[in-house]
Amino acid sequence: QESSAANPETTVLVTYFSCTGNTEAVAQTAAELLEAELYEITPENPYTEEDLAYNSSTRVAEEQHDLNARPAISGNVEDMSRYDIVLVGYPLWWGQAPRIINTFLESYDFSEKTVIPFCTSSSGGIEDSEAELQALYEDSIQFEEGARFPAGAEQDEISAWLTEEGLL
Repeated sequence: QESSAANPETTVLVTYFSCTGNTEAVAQTAAELLEAELYEITPENPYTEEDLAYNSSTRVAEEQHDLNARPAISGNVEDMSRYDIVLVGYPLWWGQAPRIINTFLESYDFSEKTVIPFCTSSSGGIEDSEAELQALYEDSIQFEEGARFPAGAEQDEISAWLTEEGLL
């Protein structure tokens, strides 16, 4: 599918990682608005409710506190070279992007692409997670400023962000 009404030559891929459906909902809305393809970043070892519990002894907490953790992904984007812009969505975990996002970003060549992050969170902003991703990949990935959405984000809120990004 061709995407981005702003420039029909530009192809956009909306990718996301979601455990509770909040990030998935934003990603699906963005993909529909952009007429873009959608790709779910799926962990090889799915997260359980116990893994997601917010305390220091869970799988999520251990991964988030290990800067080198790279949870395996099941499947892959078939032809990443087709896309000019890649939106990458994730929930905030311990104020950061889940480490599986690092796995995803390290799995492809983004040197000729623009990456636009977005996150879902009930409280925290995207700034710290953006700063960490930019610091890790400053030599290999060009990031645009992203956005944070609450659970249940409305279509007009997502549309306004995509318009601000110049994608709609």
